[in-house]
Amino acid sequence: MKLTSSPKLNYLLGEMGIFTPFEVINHLPRRYDSFYYASQAELASLVPNKRYVLLGKILTPIQVTRFAKISAAKFYLRDQYGDDYAMVAYNRPYLGKMFKEGDEVTVAATYDERRHELSIISLKKGKIDEDHRLVPVYSLPADYPNHSFAQLAKKSLEALKGQIYDHVPRMFMEKYQLIHREEAYWKCHFPASPADLKAGRRVLKYEEALTFTLHNLLIKRANKALVKGKRFPLDKKKVEDFISKLPFTITTDQAQAVKECLDDMGGDSLMTRLLQGDVGTGKTLVAAVLAYANYTRGEQTAIMAPTESLARQHLGYFSSLLEPFGIKVGYLSGLVKGKDRKAVLSSLAEGSLDVLIGTHALFGPDVIYPNLGLAIIDEQHKFGVNQRTRLLGKGEQADLLLMSATPIPRTLSLTLYGDLDVSSLAVFPFKKRDVETKIVPANYKRAALTIAKALQENRQVYVIAPKIEGEGDESVEAVYAKISAYFPGLCVLLHGQLDEESKAAALEEFKSGKKPILIATSIVEVGIDVKNAGMMFVFSPTSFSLSSLHQLRGRIGRDGQKAYFYMCLSAPSEEEKEKLNVLVNSSDGFEIAEADLRLRGPGTLAGTKQSGFPDFAFLSPVEDLKIFECARGDAAYIIEHQGEREFLYLLSKAKEAIEGASVA
Repeated sequence: MKLTSSPKLNYLLGEMGIFTPFEVINHLPRRYDSFYYASQAELASLVPNKRYVLLGKILTPIQVTRFAKISAAKFYLRDQYGDDYAMVAYNRPYLGKMFKEGDEVTVAATYDERRHELSIISLKKGKIDEDHRLVPVYSLPADYPNHSFAQLAKKSLEALKGQIYDHVPRMFMEKYQLIHREEAYWKCHFPASPADLKAGRRVLKYEEALTFTLHNLLIKRANKALVKGKRFPLDKKKVEDFISKLPFTITTDQAQAVKECLDDMGGDSLMTRLLQGDVGTGKTLVAAVLAYANYTRGEQTAIMAPTESLARQHLGYFSSLLEPFGIKVGYLSGLVKGKDRKAVLSSLAEGSLDVLIGTHALFGPDVIYPNLGLAIIDEQHKFGVNQRTRLLGKGEQADLLLMSATPIPRTLSLTLYGDLDVSSLAVFPFKKRDVETKIVPANYKRAALTIAKALQENRQVYVIAPKIEGEGDESVEAVYAKISAYFPGLCVLLHGQLDEESKAAALEEFKSGKKPILIATSIVEVGIDVKNAGMMFVFSPTSFSLSSLHQLRGRIGRDGQKAYFYMCLSAPSEEEKEKLNVLVNSSDGFEIAEADLRLRGPGTLAGTKQSGFPDFAFLSPVEDLKIFECARGDAAYIIEHQGEREFLYLLSKAKEAIEGASVA
């Protein structure tokens, strides 16, 4: 179905994933330009770079001057309070033909203190009436005019009249005094006031929060309903003995997490738990204890990691802890082939292999687990739900532990991971790493001098760039060319387009110290443990999320010595400095993750997408936490009183109506 008569605009809409009227109205404005007129008091003390809206008359003819490739249209304006202002509009010479002396105009402009003039953002004829002083601004392709999409939104809302049903049960609409959903869309797209906008968005946010939390609670209830069949009990005495013989003392956080998991594993329902903790808080040790506990009841454990390097690192770690107790540990990935693969699969199928560690190869069709009792997925946000389900499908009675080094505050985790029980690690087993973090200019010569000093001290160095190819500092290949020119024969390149054997070879050269400088993409974010690495340079750091930068920082300083983390960015904006200073001032993963959510939104995720957080259309998990908390309580009430059928029925009827709608 065509939404507009323009083939070009229909193509652009298709590129945005918009094909129906309902998808049009769900594409809400990203912001609103305010055309509420500034007061006389505000205009009396102008603040540099602040946006002001004035109503006035053009006092002088508009004079257009040109210099180089820039034009400037200048005139004087007398505002409604009788004060005069020098006005300028850059690169808009056509204004001289559109406006003339004596015209009443509405001007949005910022104050340029150095030139003592107002720089025009927009210029409109006449006075803007009170009901149209909030103008929606949409996220659109460059070729799609904002006003055209606003017209399409209005057309779509008119076409859907009477077909936009309320999704929220009546009792909650009355409880929170919510307006009807159809009215909410009108107020979001065409608000007559800030109060209108708030009332409209409030409905859509609450509806999304209620749907999301209800969905999570239904999944959680279904998981709890999966009663375990007859299984041998865990031998907790042996587990305590295993913990006592570890070469180090576990933290209080680790002990609590182990207890919570063992209680789940020993209960009647299957475990579905998330273990989250900052880099270095000891999640892997908890997983090893659980693998041992699972062994005491005679069942197999599968441990899946997103990368070959992390999986091999786990192989060494789990083998060193478990094999002294007679537990047989195996490894499987796409690189394990021929006789070696057959031997692993045979041992697994016979039941003589107790723990299998690997990548996504663990759920291949020829991988048979006769007695899978525990599935552990590390860096769970790197995997989609489909991959988790395929691994769990290998064992009808398997408990599930998801691990993540991207911690979020407990209130947020209850919201985002409502279908899971959550354990958190915040205490470090050893003293915190001493990593100095700085924002520095992207200067290769200066970076080379600093790297040379690290090499003289026998330390190894990471250099990170966000992309494999591209322009300048964003390209790892360009960065490699520049850095390796200073250190010929000492650099190795690593990125995701290399085959697994080349990746393994590059990592081995770096780990062995043969090539002490590893130049890579964020592929090193997880799974590389080189104790001697004491320095990292990250080029184009604002291309990464704060959580990713924190994960990268976690690769250095692992030997307890002072380490250095440099974010290379020339002339950062205030917004960029605000973002990066979060890392400069904090090493707390929970604080950093919360700041990340606040600065960039929740990101994408949960469903079949592969990322750490849910993909919300209207909500912000940080800003709208109160709405989430209310919705969580209401969803629990719906389930307790068997009302979810009514709720889901409303959703299905709404979907049927929308799919049948068209733009007139």
